[in-house]
Amino acid sequence: MKISDAVSSAFSLTRGSGNLRIARSGLIRSAHLLERIGLAAVGASCGLYVGATLLREKGGLFESGWIVLITMLYGALSYYVGIDLSRSVARKSISSNSEEWNGSESAEIMSAAGTFGAAIAATLSVSILVLDQNPANGLITFVAGCWVVGSSLQVAAGMMARNYEARMDKQ
Repeated sequence: MKISDAVSSAFSLTRGSGNLRIARSGLIRSAHLLERIGLAAVGASCGLYVGATLLREKGGLFESGWIVLITMLYGALSYYVGIDLSRSVARKSISSNSEEWNGSESAEIMSAAGTFGAAIAATLSVSILVLDQNPANGLITFVAGCWVVGSSLQVAAGMMARNYEARMDKQ
């Protein structure tokens, strides 16, 4: 089989709607898994910077080296679960023309807010580390708060979206 034949057989034109859809195949699922693992790696690297910044606080709650591992694992989990919401959840919220909330919008808003909070924490952490600053404890607490709240919002959004999708599949 030629490569061009394999590529063209992976795409199918749906009748009536005129949309080009990609067939669910092992290749697509593998690509999606690689994407999710990549997101987890980004979350872990952001967690590394946040953990290293928290470790710099002397005489505080975060003196143990375990804080770096915990922030990395929590970052990997939150980015894996929360950022890449299901395509069907996103399509349902976009195609909804009514003013009613259908349950998927709150997951998207929480995911966006969580991504923003975690990104602010990571950006501040990188700037503190690169510029070798000695920030006040208040700034370190702010970084920790942004990280915990942002990552937790991502996890909650991912769980909400998957629960919403499971309910839609049962109907």
